[in-house]
Amino acid sequence: MSPDLYCVMGNPVAHSRSPWIHARFAELTGQRLHYVKRQIELGGFAQALHAFAQEGGLGCNVTVPFKFEAAALATQTSERALLAQAANTLSFKEGEILADNTDGVGLVDDIEQGAGLDLQGRRLLLIGAGGAAAGVLGPLILAHPASVTVANRTLDKADSLVQCHAALAMLHNTELLAHDLQGLKGTFDVVINASSSSLGGAAVPVPGSTLKAGALAYDMMYGPAAQGFLTWAHEHGALPRDGLGMLVSQAAEAFLIWRGVRPPAQKVLAELRAVMAQ
Repeated sequence: MSPDLYCVMGNPVAHSRSPWIHARFAELTGQRLHYVKRQIELGGFAQALHAFAQEGGLGCNVTVPFKFEAAALATQTSERALLAQAANTLSFKEGEILADNTDGVGLVDDIEQGAGLDLQGRRLLLIGAGGAAAGVLGPLILAHPASVTVANRTLDKADSLVQCHAALAMLHNTELLAHDLQGLKGTFDVVINASSSSLGGAAVPVPGSTLKAGALAYDMMYGPAAQGFLTWAHEHGALPRDGLGMLVSQAAEAFLIWRGVRPPAQKVLAELRAVMAQ
């Protein structure tokens, strides 16, 4: 019998470490699965998704720029994905597409457990208002920060994301603000880059003055793509951290959804960092 089939879909996707991560999860938990990369042309996501399900695929992870479309195509949506209106984890069952979003859980886990920083009472700056930012804003609010400022090149997009989360923020006594990338004032305890700037090799979209002394500067990208942001953070006296831990933690949550088994995320993260350092 062939192993169960899963994949990651995105554009670009060649850099993805997800196949290695899920293969290692499977080895450590005794699961039989085959996990592959699928580079999807812009405009071709829906067709590719249905084709993969017809091949016998049981689920897929979704990365940029298809997370909003993934949620829209779902026939059942978790509370996390519904709040974000974006999905990074899809499951196929009896003709249904089940959508969830594990990005935020992965990010918060890596900040609080991996970096050892309690988010409660902190001032957070979230750069970007696309699918990556949408997926993490809810779980960030649930960590009870004092405030979260969503800063985006287009203010309307940041404001729309904030409005979707306004009720949750009020419930948890978190101040939630929208801002464009120009004229940001004040300093933040945590600056999170959820924009595509690192992936495209662009400059960091906010000034170093946003970083409080000793702040955590977190790029959701990892590997060479994140290096420019990490260098910028170090030069401004911040603690730099890439998104590799988030990647592994969100993958572990997806693996749990698919297989009903929680893999040892921290062990796999340590192994992956060692592999990437070679």
